[in-house]
Amino acid sequence: MNKDHNSKLDISNTPYDIMGEQQVRDLANTFYDIMETDPNAAELYAIHPKPMDIIREKFFEFLSGWTGGPDLFAQKYGHPRLRARHLPFTVNKLMRDQWMYCMDKALLQTVTDKNVRTHLRQAFARLATHMINTE
Repeated sequence: MNKDHNSKLDISNTPYDIMGEQQVRDLANTFYDIMETDPNAAELYAIHPKPMDIIREKFFEFLSGWTGGPDLFAQKYGHPRLRARHLPFTVNKLMRDQWMYCMDKALLQTVTDKNVRTHLRQAFARLATHMINTE
């Protein structure tokens, strides 16, 4: 068990190993489904390019590698450089909170393993906070 993080995930398997490709893809798509339809994410949705087909696929490719599966995003586009890629956009606490709102709902709808869901939620929260670039 990884004692450095407040997670109960058995690190002998990655989240990708437990979830599989389809569940990772479902997480990416459900996240954007929520963003597109839930009024609580309206400001977040407004800053995203439309249509969202390409961004959905890129997010799945990123999540594949980030969860321990094939590093599809890096193979196609190089290192994700997430913070640098998001610098042109205002990412403040409101955007972070709306992003986490969508991700929390998506995790609950798609990730069946509770330990994986908890682990990912904690990791996403750290990542989302790291992305803030404006007070």
